[in-house]
Amino acid sequence: MPAEWAPHARTWMAFPTPNATFGDSAELAAARAAWAAVANTIVRHEPVTMLINPGERTELLDSRISTVEVPLDDAWLRDSGPTFVSTARGGTRAVDWTFNGWGAQPWATWDADRHLARRIARMAGVPHIGSPLTQEGGAFQVDGAGTVLLTETVQRDPDRNPGWSRAQVEAEIHARLGTTTAIWLPRGLSADYGRYGTRGHVDLVAAFTRPGTVVVHTQPDPGHPDHDVTREITEILRDATDARGKRLEVIELPGPTITEVDGELVDYSYVNHYVANGVVVLCAFDDSRDADAARMLRLAYPGREIVLVDARDIFRFGGGIHCITQQQPLQETRWN
Repeated sequence: MPAEWAPHARTWMAFPTPNATFGDSAELAAARAAWAAVANTIVRHEPVTMLINPGERTELLDSRISTVEVPLDDAWLRDSGPTFVSTARGGTRAVDWTFNGWGAQPWATWDADRHLARRIARMAGVPHIGSPLTQEGGAFQVDGAGTVLLTETVQRDPDRNPGWSRAQVEAEIHARLGTTTAIWLPRGLSADYGRYGTRGHVDLVAAFTRPGTVVVHTQPDPGHPDHDVTREITEILRDATDARGKRLEVIELPGPTITEVDGELVDYSYVNHYVANGVVVLCAFDDSRDADAARMLRLAYPGREIVLVDARDIFRFGGGIHCITQQQPLQETRWN
C-alpha cells in the first residue's frame, strides 16, 4: 500500500444519506455541507468522485466533482470503501476487507456498504481481492515502506474478528498491504468508545508523515481521560522500530483545547488529516491550537499547502476528514 502522500489518481468519497448517524433533516443538511466543504477543497488539487445515494441532490458540490449513483448506508468511505494497493508490476488492486458496521454496532446498517469496495473497484477499473479480516480503512496507517500501525481494540475486537490472534491478524494484513512490521497500540481515544465511536481507530491517534516519522495526538491536560492514554501510546511509538529496523521519530501534536461539546466528551484530533496531491486538508475546530497544528504539519509535509477546513460537524457525526476520504494511488507505468 503506497503511503498517503504518494501521488493520487483521485479521491473517493460518499455523500451523507438519511440514517441513524445523521438524525433529523437539519443534522443531515449540516453533514452534507461539511462533506461538501472537504470535497470542494480536495478537487482543487486532484480529481474527486462522490458516491451519491440514488435520487439525492448534490447542489452543494463543486461542478468539477464527478458523481455516481450507488446505494449507500452511510458516508464513511475510508471505512466501507476499498484499500488501494500497488502490484509488483506497477498496477493497482483494491482490497475488499470484510465490513460489518464497525463491529455490528446496533445503530449501523451495512447491507449496501459491504458491497462498496467491489463496486468502487469496478468503477476504478481495477481488480479486487477479498479478505476474511473484518476491519475498516481508518483502523490502520502505513508508511509505504513496510510498517503498519494497528490497535488491539479494532483488529482483535471479538465483534469483528473473534478468536483471531495477533499473528493471524498480522499475516493477513501483511499479505494484503505488503507490509512486514506491525506496531500495535493498546487502544484509541476515549470518546471513540462512545455510541457512534469505532472502538479505537488509529487514524485519530497516530499517522506517518514519512517513513520513520509519526505524528501522535497528545492531551496535555492531566485531568482529561486521554492524558494517560496518549502518554502510553507516545511511549510505545518512541520505543518502536519500523520495518527498516530504525527507531521512530515521534512528533507530539497536542489536541485542541475543546474537549467537550454540550457536556459530552469529544475526540477532536488534528492527526485525522488527509494528504492529497500538493495539499494537506487539516481539521479545524475554531480553536486556539488550530494555527499551531497547521504550523507543525507544514513542517512535517514540506512543499504542501495546508488548508484548514471546519471539521466540527464531521466529528459531531462520528469521525473526521480522514474518515470520509479514500485515496486511489496513481498507477505507475513500468517497462520490463
